[in-house]
Amino acid sequence: MEVTDIMTTLRQRRGGRPAEAAEEQPSEEKNVKPDGKIQSDHTGGKLWNILSLTVGGIVAVCLGLLTSVYVATLHENDLWFSNIKEVEREISFRTECGLYYSYYKQMVQAASIQQGLHGLVYDNKTESVRTINILERMNVYQEVFLSILYRILPIQQYLEPVYFYIYTLFGLQAVYVIALYVTSWLLSGTWLSGLLAAFWYITNRIDTTRVEFTIPLRENWALPFFAVQIAAITYLLRTHLQPAHERLTLLAVFIATLLFSLTWQFNQFMMLIQALVLFILDCFDMLPTAKVTRLYIIQVSGLLLVCVLQFFNSMILGSLLISFNASVLIARTIQKNLKKGGLLNRLGKLFLHVLFVSCLTLLVNKLIKKILNLESDEHIFKFLKAKFGFGATRDFDANLYLCEEAFGLLPLNTFSRLSDTLLFYVYIFVLFPMTVAAAIVAFRNLSGSTKVGKFVEKMEDWTIALKPGAAYNLIHTVLFGCLALSTMRMKYLWTSHMCVFASFGLCSTEVWGLILKCVRLYTSQRTCVIRYSLPIITLLYISYKFWPGIMDELSELREFYDPDTVELMNWIKSNTPNTAVFAGSMQLLAGVKLCTGRILTNHPHYEDKNLRERTKQIYQIYAKRSPEDVYKILRSFGTDYVILEDSICYERRHSRGCRLRDLLDIANGHIMDGLGENEPDLKPSLYPRFCEEIKKNLPSYTVHFTRVFQNKTFHVYKLAKHK
Repeated sequence: MEVTDIMTTLRQRRGGRPAEAAEEQPSEEKNVKPDGKIQSDHTGGKLWNILSLTVGGIVAVCLGLLTSVYVATLHENDLWFSNIKEVEREISFRTECGLYYSYYKQMVQAASIQQGLHGLVYDNKTESVRTINILERMNVYQEVFLSILYRILPIQQYLEPVYFYIYTLFGLQAVYVIALYVTSWLLSGTWLSGLLAAFWYITNRIDTTRVEFTIPLRENWALPFFAVQIAAITYLLRTHLQPAHERLTLLAVFIATLLFSLTWQFNQFMMLIQALVLFILDCFDMLPTAKVTRLYIIQVSGLLLVCVLQFFNSMILGSLLISFNASVLIARTIQKNLKKGGLLNRLGKLFLHVLFVSCLTLLVNKLIKKILNLESDEHIFKFLKAKFGFGATRDFDANLYLCEEAFGLLPLNTFSRLSDTLLFYVYIFVLFPMTVAAAIVAFRNLSGSTKVGKFVEKMEDWTIALKPGAAYNLIHTVLFGCLALSTMRMKYLWTSHMCVFASFGLCSTEVWGLILKCVRLYTSQRTCVIRYSLPIITLLYISYKFWPGIMDELSELREFYDPDTVELMNWIKSNTPNTAVFAGSMQLLAGVKLCTGRILTNHPHYEDKNLRERTKQIYQIYAKRSPEDVYKILRSFGTDYVILEDSICYERRHSRGCRLRDLLDIANGHIMDGLGENEPDLKPSLYPRFCEEIKKNLPSYTVHFTRVFQNKTFHVYKLAKHK
């Protein structure tokens, strides 16, 4: 028997409550008193519910808009964005952010929408001597849509393209906050929970979002849609939804899934974790199987539609998500009696089911990749293998990720910041009883309800505290928490949901009822007082402690300042032909494309094997290689100019072994610079480091390279064109 069925049985046994009594309210217990008696459905009750929904909705929208204004103001105050030059605005879009924004700029400046789209589908400026389809390779449909919208709306005279772009991203923060608010409200049954979730999201801004300084980053487009999807799934998992409501909710889940998948290249990995959440809960009978199946199908259909929109991007077809979901559905068809039998019988079947699904997933995935000859995501698996200790690697791409702080473990100071707002303390406080409840419910479901009927009666509150929506959000926060702990860059998926989960628990009748019954202090009045008073006290504490800091932050004014990069971009625009090809670091070249429109040899969008090989070759400018070798490599990619950066050549940001020059030395089999150990098979290079030696203007270098620009940070060399 499924948990939802057991819950219904328990409630009907105690009070005879109609199953659909409260389905139209955010909480399923809205019209039921704690003692099980049915409230009269009088006019005053209806008016109160309407008033509560109206006030809650208005508060959600206001908080969303305030969050948008807040992050927009921080962005303006940090850069003085409205006052700086266009080139400075564009330089502020660092690394891959600049690359993505360049396609929006390209579409806006195109002679027509058709020409703009043609330029993206047949792009020969992003990678020299190659023509690539940007819409296939990158998730830039949002830039395309936004540029078309800007062109057709009568706003060109009033709003610059860059403001239309950044205001859209800040506006999505409103959607994000509203979705978090609604999810918490649905789980707890009170919009006070949503209010607390929004407050926590804002006061923990450093750890919940980075939109104000990485505006075009793909996750800033995707995470609001992911939050909407979670809210829709939470509503979908309510029991006894009317068919029309269920269909509309499934449509909302599909649209949110599609938009999330379309806007972020890491979509398949995030949805794989979500599929694992559904798989775990389905194995333990904690979700309705029919709804889980629909969600599997929605995930796959959404991803396949994105695959079509991205001109049949092979990396999507080879994703683990498609292989896993297909394997689960196949395994379920073959193993039809999974949910029958006693405890030991069920555990045996469950073990075989998990083993079968895992093996089938790997087999299907390997088969798809072999048929399609896919290698686009191999660097990710190399990185994961090295990260989790399955052998050291000299692979340049894997080490490039391993040495970046963003892909390291979550720093411990994150928890101290989250604890300052009480968020982490409340989160752990809620997580512990709900995890115990999940274990008890899972054990009961596997054991069979007939054998543990008395136990179920005693543990009724544990059952109520773990409705399907709550169970989903519990496993969701646990798995995404594990992801965040292992990879810091992914913490934003966890911390925002942490706000939802903690606020839900603090305002939950079920959680407090369970805790009070465990300590023999339960009364319905006491539970009601606690679930409202503690959130209000927490809100007052957060407001008192953080309001002055927020006001100081909003009044602090800074200004963008990067004269060396501005000088470089201006020189390139004034002194090089439009068809010039530039080589250099991935991060800098993204800015070169955005600010100057020149052709690049490489760029930061790393999800392509050929590009990764090309980048490794270009980066030999920072390795110990002969000038002849470097010249031949650069000319093979049509390079006219190469930009050398002192910040890379003499890097101090990373420790020895993680500097870019060290990674190149290791990959080339050379001994690293500086004091310290080297692996025994590494040998001294026959040549000095190129980026250092070229500055001495020795004949062996000047015959191939002529310095044409330099400042304190950059050195630009023009390559000779030998016949």
